[in-house]
Amino acid sequence: MSKQPQPISPMKNFFAGGFGGICLVFVGHPLDTIKVRLQTQPKPKPGQSLLYAGTFDCLKKTLAKEGMKGLYKGMLAPIIGVTPMFAVCFLGFGMGKKIQQKTPNDILTYPQLFAAGMLSGVFTTAIMAPGERIKCLLQIQASTGEVKYAGPMDCVKQLYKEFGIRGVYKGTALTLMRDVPASGMYFTSYEWLKNVLTPAGKSHNELSIPSVLFAGGMAGIFNWAVAIPADVLKSRFQTAPEGKYPNGFRDVLRELIREEGVGSLYKGFNAVMLRAFPANAACFLGFEFAMKFLHWLSPDV
Repeated sequence: MSKQPQPISPMKNFFAGGFGGICLVFVGHPLDTIKVRLQTQPKPKPGQSLLYAGTFDCLKKTLAKEGMKGLYKGMLAPIIGVTPMFAVCFLGFGMGKKIQQKTPNDILTYPQLFAAGMLSGVFTTAIMAPGERIKCLLQIQASTGEVKYAGPMDCVKQLYKEFGIRGVYKGTALTLMRDVPASGMYFTSYEWLKNVLTPAGKSHNELSIPSVLFAGGMAGIFNWAVAIPADVLKSRFQTAPEGKYPNGFRDVLRELIREEGVGSLYKGFNAVMLRAFPANAACFLGFEFAMKFLHWLSPDV
């Protein structure tokens, strides 16, 4: 069960979540770039080998060709999107918890925490879907060498001009399919690990920094273990030429399994898992520090 050290404040969750999201992007974006490049690399022609043999090969080639800057390609879009997105994500989780409490001191069960986490996934999709679409397009154009978009805003302008709002929001259903169950897993595993790591008779607020880092990092691992298949489909769908997959994700799924087998749904697995631990450890540490600061600033709100 989850101990609630103080009444839940969705607004404090909102601001602390935004700060946690900024911490996550700075730590995690380089491996996110590698993940997207691995997931979207073209199938080699007969007799040719894959562009990237794996995570470390992709890292090596990106650094050799583009330097450190190449790993941070497309970062402006997630920074602009992630701060409000994580703010909304943690707000959704806070609201999900609060509406299930009959009194402010109610301790929530793990299924209730999972439901609150799923609600946060619904909340974030409106911001996440266009941000992910722009990020993926900018990341893959850097690896193909064809520069179509000058930056995030140019990408939005061109997509809107060509395809309208639907072009910007392409892949929304897949983003929902990825984020709703994954967010449930994310928050539930974090709360469970905090409970496990909190010594008897102590409060969650007294958890050491290494314990918060471990719980946050493992929550990221659990989150991505659930999210990867839908994420692979989403990356493929969002970066495909218009009209390539008329039936949406079903076409992407059929093509991937037919051409590359079920294992292709776990493309970029190493890059995702290498990124998940430090990025989410940074996110939850940032969140917990911001929450302590906000409680100190305004203990009664």
